[in-house]
Amino acid sequence: MADVLNSANDVAPKVGTDDLDLKFLPADLAGQCRNLIESYHDVHGYACLPDMLWRARLGPFIERHHEFRQRLRKASTTRSAKKSNQGFVEIATAILSLEILTSNFAGWSALYPEAGAKALTVLKRQAGASLTPLMDFYLYPPKYISSAAISKLTPPRTNPAVESDWYRTKPELAGERLALSYVNAILLQSDDALARPHRR
Repeated sequence: MADVLNSANDVAPKVGTDDLDLKFLPADLAGQCRNLIESYHDVHGYACLPDMLWRARLGPFIERHHEFRQRLRKASTTRSAKKSNQGFVEIATAILSLEILTSNFAGWSALYPEAGAKALTVLKRQAGASLTPLMDFYLYPPKYISSAAISKLTPPRTNPAVESDWYRTKPELAGERLALSYVNAILLQSDDALARPHRR
């Protein structure tokens, strides 16, 4: 935890600060990102979350933006472990939402084009090896893609006619269609399993 704060403080004099208003992030995407992050850390523990943010070199990015900086200081200085965990989850949720919009993962930026453009502008200013370090961590663990994580980030189901219009007018989303088909198949299997009567 201290490493995240110290890393951010080390670069504070060298970078400008931006007033980033995170209200543009779609609530349904942020909710699903939070669910994914909490599910992961409920199993693996929350102590690794600050360290993971530091290893992803997100300290300077967090320090550059006033809202992230405030959340970081609150999470780092509170005496309540629960509030500290919530603070770091809020930071990770917002950053993961930005990354998903920027990369158009599962077609989210097609659903929210203005938010996607704004997220790209925000992340382009981030100096680092990857624009998507949290996606790399939560969605693409070594040697496999987490289908459970991907299914948590499926956009809301839409009218099939509307969906087909997206792919007709935006050919660049063809790859995303395959991912969505895969995720929809997983969801349909889950729905079928729930609908089946239990045999005794």
